[in-house]
Amino acid sequence: MTATVGAARPAVSQHLAKLLLAGLVNTRRDGRRVLYRAAGGHVRRLVTEVFHAADHHLTGTPEHD
Repeated sequence: MTATVGAARPAVSQHLAKLLLAGLVNTRRDGRRVLYRAAGGHVRRLVTEVFHAADHHLTGTPEHD
């Protein structure tokens, strides 16, 4: 994830901890790793919309409502 977003590991960890504290993500352990998942359908739809907005911004595609 750090490579994808271009941020340092401590920064990503802090952001994920804040999302967890706010109840926006859930976690589960997989060995030594902790896997994060958006908590609930509403949050997943918001994340999807954010990715769509970023795509429009990066590609220059006009926004729509």
